[in-house]
Amino acid sequence: MYSWGHTRRFNAFSNYSVRHYGQRLQKVAIDAGFSCPNRDGTIGTDGCYYCDNKAFNPSYCMPEKSITQQLSEGTVFLTRRYKKVTQYLAYFQAYTNTYASTEQLIEKYAEALRFPGVVGIVIGTRPDCVSPELLDSILKVTASKLLFIEFGVESCYDETLKKINRGHNFNQVVEALHMTAEKNIHTGIHLIFGLPGETPLMILQQVPKLAKLPFQSLKIHQLQIIKGTLMERLYREQPSLFANFTLVDYIALIVSFLERLPPKILIDRLAGEAPPRYHTQLSLKNRESWAGIRNDRILQLIEKKMQEKDTWQGKLFNSDI
Repeated sequence: MYSWGHTRRFNAFSNYSVRHYGQRLQKVAIDAGFSCPNRDGTIGTDGCYYCDNKAFNPSYCMPEKSITQQLSEGTVFLTRRYKKVTQYLAYFQAYTNTYASTEQLIEKYAEALRFPGVVGIVIGTRPDCVSPELLDSILKVTASKLLFIEFGVESCYDETLKKINRGHNFNQVVEALHMTAEKNIHTGIHLIFGLPGETPLMILQQVPKLAKLPFQSLKIHQLQIIKGTLMERLYREQPSLFANFTLVDYIALIVSFLERLPPKILIDRLAGEAPPRYHTQLSLKNRESWAGIRNDRILQLIEKKMQEKDTWQGKLFNSDI
């Protein structure tokens, strides 16, 4: 039934890291102080409509602190929860982490790689902010370490990307993924479920497009409408654009998506979590269904639903579509 060597019903990245590296590799988030071309005027100034990095950064992530200090505080923080973890991935998470001069980027990556216990780096970025030359430079500095690059894709639909002011199109995603594939770099993508104008059927219909692309891992987040963002304003003005999943709706959609997804794709995350203080009262229909629930509990509910349906990642995957 499963082809990835463990009993979970999806191909979890955490299990993959244990199989390949002997233990769970825990990501330590870093805010390296980079900007974004969608904020500094290069592409736009408003940024992506859903974006407020403060809502997703751990408390120790501050660009005023050095990379070393953030890693020091972050590993202490994570050791309290993951007591057996001794190997870490430095996760350049906030904003666009390939958006600076090559010299600046390499200096910051190298500082992270020198930190004790860091076995590699994860670079979160945009598909329009990489080049073959930059990738070559990154490969040199990470030659003896692990390298993962994550692209914010969010949606396969250009109409959606325009609505949320991403500043790039899906063709640029395709180009970036092929570029990293040519360099044999482990690549991940991010998707958001519940973006304005997208129905559950539209979300499921993205699978055939994604299945043809060369990436290895996937993160999925539910749309969270954060206070003060342009997404909050759009919701107030046009609430009918939004699917507003209940927790039950979301779990059912995730299970249906996983069933159709190629079994080889590693699942890095299936839900997002922002502190309650950042949530607007408009965030979710039937807010009580999400109230106080943490990511680990959502994951348990997803796996329970998959067991009840006797289904698994890739059960309905059709490589011919």
